[in-house]
Amino acid sequence: MFMHVLGALTSIQAVMSTRTSQGAVAWAVSLNTLPYVAVPAYWALGQSKFDGYDLLRRSEQLASSEVVKLTRTELEEDDLLLVPQTPSEKSQSRLLNRLSRLPITTGNSAKLLIDGQATFDAILDSIDQAEEYVLFQFYILRDDNLGQRCKAAFLKKAAEGVRVFVLYDELGSKDLSPEYIQELRSGGVEISPFNTTQGKGNRFRLNFRNHRKIVVVDGKVAFVGGHNVGDEYLGDHPVLTPWRDTHVELRGPVVLCIQAPFVEDWNWATGSLPQLQWNPVREEGGEVVAACLPTGPADMLETGTLFFLHAINSAKDRLWIVSPYFIPDEQLMSALQLAALRGVDVRILIPQNPDHLHVYWSGISYLEEAKEAGIQIYRYQPGFLHQKVWLIDDSTSLIGTANLDNRSMRLNFEITMLMINQEFAKEVEAMLEADFAKSELASAAEYTESSLPYRFLVRVCRLLAPIQ
Repeated sequence: MFMHVLGALTSIQAVMSTRTSQGAVAWAVSLNTLPYVAVPAYWALGQSKFDGYDLLRRSEQLASSEVVKLTRTELEEDDLLLVPQTPSEKSQSRLLNRLSRLPITTGNSAKLLIDGQATFDAILDSIDQAEEYVLFQFYILRDDNLGQRCKAAFLKKAAEGVRVFVLYDELGSKDLSPEYIQELRSGGVEISPFNTTQGKGNRFRLNFRNHRKIVVVDGKVAFVGGHNVGDEYLGDHPVLTPWRDTHVELRGPVVLCIQAPFVEDWNWATGSLPQLQWNPVREEGGEVVAACLPTGPADMLETGTLFFLHAINSAKDRLWIVSPYFIPDEQLMSALQLAALRGVDVRILIPQNPDHLHVYWSGISYLEEAKEAGIQIYRYQPGFLHQKVWLIDDSTSLIGTANLDNRSMRLNFEITMLMINQEFAKEVEAMLEADFAKSELASAAEYTESSLPYRFLVRVCRLLAPIQ
């Protein structure tokens, strides 16, 4: 009886605090019907607001202290700040500035890194050339062959006097050995878990993740994308090989914007602020307009949802989205349907071979409503598709860590890079066309013509998506 009363009281808390109606319904039903399971699950997994994290971009600290000297004035003086010309550009610029609290910069270069070999060759080469510092943050850091290569690179640079900061998510990297961590610390590398559960208010909250993947070297070059540090990302997985993923290498003033969320994460994890280089420098020949959008549960608004809604609504001719986890909420799905109905070429590319069955089943539930609006959903056939890439019209590309699901929109700390440049967009287009050539168009019949028990399973998985 006590657990049923506790479940009922907790369901009131869930209804009052859960950010989406779908999530509130899912929690309320489970808390009242299965309280012995749902009550501890809710207090561990049901919270959606991350307490205690100091978003430095929201205070004067970044602008007024020695931590960051990335000011609008300096960017304007060096002609590195985007000056919007049209009403549409002014509106988009205002939105991005208010969501990210970071400037939209010019004078950048962007290089597409397709799959793990190209990505980690570029990252390790840049680390080898580091002169001042290396910032290295990943959701998953494994003590395997790739992890050992990274460790050797860190120790080499630390021995040369380069400051090396390594940050990892303790849940994503739960298998990382204590010996790996101790060897790095003994070698002069500063390494820390993100410490998601530190602080009284977060002690039992296991639903938050730091899903960012950031590498910055000397404030001059940065890497962001879908890869983690593990041999599977180099194509060594017993089931899901070949592993398909994408990163982007950026140079120019936007690199300093990418440093900002790392500093915030490091400050949360360790209570310290690393002294870094904050002088914006134009990349020679750089013609890419770039913006960095860090999102997460410490934001006042749902910055991820708002940004991606804007991205969908801004598409005029083409909207190609690649996401391994496609479980959009109602507002994102409605925006996709509206885009297709107004004539935009909306294509969604998801994996044929899932790493989580419940995600695969949830995705099937969208096939019918996608077909009715004219959205084409493709399934990538070889291996596992893990990249998070958007192509909008003929000049705008998004590459980052966020999936199109509730976790990325509301529970994870994520980072998305926006690049505006037609030549770079052409490279992304060619990459995605090659991926579509290895894919098959999904049919709504997979859902509509399935058995009732299977359709029920699919709908239950979709209903539970907000608490997965």
